[in-house]
Amino acid sequence: MLQLPKVIGHRGAAAYAPENTLESFREARRRGATWVETDVKLTADGVPILMHDASLKRTTGVDRLVSRTKAADLPKEVPTFEAAIDCFRELGLGCNVEIKPCEGREEETARVAVETLRRCWPGTLPAPLLSSFKDASLRAAHVAAPEFARALLIDTLADDWRPRAEAVAAVGINTNGKKLTAPRAVEVLKAGYLLSVYTIDDGDVAKALVGMGVQCVITDAPDTILAALG
Repeated sequence: MLQLPKVIGHRGAAAYAPENTLESFREARRRGATWVETDVKLTADGVPILMHDASLKRTTGVDRLVSRTKAADLPKEVPTFEAAIDCFRELGLGCNVEIKPCEGREEETARVAVETLRRCWPGTLPAPLLSSFKDASLRAAHVAAPEFARALLIDTLADDWRPRAEAVAAVGINTNGKKLTAPRAVEVLKAGYLLSVYTIDDGDVAKALVGMGVQCVITDAPDTILAALG
């Protein structure tokens, strides 16, 4: 059974260091996180890298689409997924791996991500959790590597959340903590799913959500939320 920590560092510790970088993961560890969350997408030549956006511009200043950039041409601060896994091994960090495909590459990105995990994930670390907003990515991950637990990412929990979760054999729901209502939280928990929320940086809000039954808070400021939750 998957065991998640109370707090996961969002893209590392994005309040303190550039998101989805090795520096950010190290900062998360220094600030007490035992798990981090990161985004995996594919370059033009099919290499899995850590990047949230379709474009490199916001985080690196390079105005180029990831899907049109080869791995060799990436800015040096953008790590490959393999380099990140090596960093997790070094730091002893678990990971919520968000499959964040470029448009039209939902299944391909999932397959490459799980193949990389099968090849590189250290046996000394807890098994990773896969998540995605894209149902097609989670379905492909389930088919390719059913041994990895999956969580469905949903911004706002609507009435169709459970059939969607069942269709991808998810064990968890990751949802927007600012939009989660107490009745929906109860519904998810009664159905037997793990319930995680993103991206909560206020300690009082985190405590209120945990009071509603939330089991894991994903945050840019892991030290703040760990202190608030005791």
